Amino acid sequence: MKILVTGNAGFIGFHTARRLLERGDSVVGFDVVNDYYDVAIKEARLKILEETAARTGSEYAFVRQDLADQQAVNAAFAEHKPDRVIHLAAQAGVRYSIENPHAYVQSNLVAFTNILEACRQGGIEHLTYASTSSVYGANTKMPFCEHDSVNHPLQFYAATKKANELMAHSYSHLFRLPTTGLRFFTVYGPWGRPDMALFLFTRKILAGEPIPVFNHGNHTRDFTYVDDIVEGVIRASDDIAQPNPDWNSDTPDPATSSAPYRLFNIGNNNPVKLSTYIEALEEALGKEAIKELLPLQPGDVPDTYADSSALEQAVGYKPATPVKEGVANFVAWYKTFYS
Repeated sequence: MKILVTGNAGFIGFHTARRLLERGDSVVGFDVVNDYYDVAIKEARLKILEETAARTGSEYAFVRQDLADQQAVNAAFAEHKPDRVIHLAAQAGVRYSIENPHAYVQSNLVAFTNILEACRQGGIEHLTYASTSSVYGANTKMPFCEHDSVNHPLQFYAATKKANELMAHSYSHLFRLPTTGLRFFTVYGPWGRPDMALFLFTRKILAGEPIPVFNHGNHTRDFTYVDDIVEGVIRASDDIAQPNPDWNSDTPDPATSSAPYRLFNIGNNNPVKLSTYIEALEEALGKEAIKELLPLQPGDVPDTYADSSALEQAVGYKPATPVKEGVANFVAWYKTFYS
């Protein structure tokens, strides 16, 4: 199997590409390696992918281009002829979308259009792509369920991801392109993004600096360990989307379709308070944090909680990593990587 993984220099994309190489798949990585955060960590991830391919004997190629460049995308598909695509590249970050929305238009809308069209022209057998729990926006019914409406995003980032889901459906309907969207809940673990809370908190605690604790630490997140996420991503990719024979246009289910299209939550199904998450980090570091208690930030949602039963039923996905264990694994990696 030859699988094109976009965003393979990024956090989840790197872990996904490495797992695919380890199981013997051919992988084509595609990433522009931008400077949204420290490029050094992205280059280190890419080096490990090369080492993994050499160790396992799996075929690996890397395309250092921008997905918003239609010619570059088409050229990569024409040269490498992937069987499937796992699209994990995106401009991430909730608050950054408030400051720089145009970056999200290029990375999340233009780039996704290029991927969809290349998949159609290339006869790709399955496109699996990253969405986000942020699409639930103003929803307060817990746990979040794919079968509920998500028409009230609270930030532009979430709006672009909701747009991706709609764009995918149009291609599934018009061209019978099988697509599976995965709504990621808060992902953490080794090789994580430096702009995310766990990374920022670890650096500040070790430096003896105060950490900003928004909403006074009372909001909850469905923290999901990256290895569990990758397991779900690959299982979903291997299980090609099919039309739902029971779909009814009089009462349309947003998560399925008469087209080969589906949406899944991919989370831990076990929300944890931010304050508890910080306690796990303090225990792993052996050092107490200096906390600066602050109100909820604009664009943030108070709670996330994934109903991931549909994904479990479809592919047997069930997260297995407790937060305390996952945080300890991150701290061990952080100390090693930064000596």
